[in-house]
Amino acid sequence: MERKTEVNAENGKQELVITREFDLPLELLFKAYTEPGIIEQWMGTKVLKLENKKHGIYQFETSDAQGNVVFRANGVIPEFVPNQKITRTFEMENTPFSVQLEFLEFEKLTDSTSKLTMQSVFKSVELRDQLLKLPFAKGINMAHNRLQEIVGKLK
Repeated sequence: MERKTEVNAENGKQELVITREFDLPLELLFKAYTEPGIIEQWMGTKVLKLENKKHGIYQFETSDAQGNVVFRANGVIPEFVPNQKITRTFEMENTPFSVQLEFLEFEKLTDSTSKLTMQSVFKSVELRDQLLKLPFAKGINMAHNRLQEIVGKLK
């Protein structure tokens, strides 16, 4: 059965809850979010900085074929517990979106499967809804499909 990323947005709430089960051991799923070389493959972006620790910072950047930066995201990591959770801020530069707070929780289901639950909290319901008007759900599902494909080969 093909796995699909679920994006849940309750009316009137400032959050999204994103869940996905992977055919990956917990440790490999966690590596997909903490190893720069793996992140670059499945996200299709360059990792400029990634400090996987409490009070660490990160910065990602994507450029077009001409070298123009088309996406830049950065944030701080106030909580980092290996193979369990990452709490981070997420700021996309040059967009109307303000900083979001993300809670990533990693859960072992079996020795070979795991689950990711991401809760993203927005400054307002309006900003959350503005993001949902974009092809966000389709994009994150495609990214998670690439994560499964790329990291699945590391098993």
